[in-house]
Amino acid sequence: MKKMFLLFSHKLTATQIEDATKNFGIDEFVPLPEELQQIWSNVPPQLKSLKKHLKPLKKYLKKNLNSDDYVLIQGDFGAVYEMVNYVKKSNTVALYATTKREFTEKKIDDKIIKTSIFSHILFREFKD
Repeated sequence: MKKMFLLFSHKLTATQIEDATKNFGIDEFVPLPEELQQIWSNVPPQLKSLKKHLKPLKKYLKKNLNSDDYVLIQGDFGAVYEMVNYVKKSNTVALYATTKREFTEKKIDDKIIKTSIFSHILFREFKD
């Protein structure tokens, strides 16, 4: 059974679930436990190093990952870099989602309202 662990601050869309199931054979999507989600979603900007902050996430993945699993990693740039390297050293596949952005702009009175709609295109593997 292939799993996709979600180091991700959003909910997956139906399109993303369909893509992962069809193209990667994912059977189960595993969100982070709440306390780890808080760590992932709230990276303190004043930290000079993220190693200690991310240690609980690494411990969780080490305990739960199998070699045929995937990890979707998106978030703080430094945290993503650290976790992608960790996942790759664990011989597991690290992925990120690509999107297409459609942009509209409306003028209402003296205000301009910009709207962006993001549509999932595919998951791409972090590679060397």
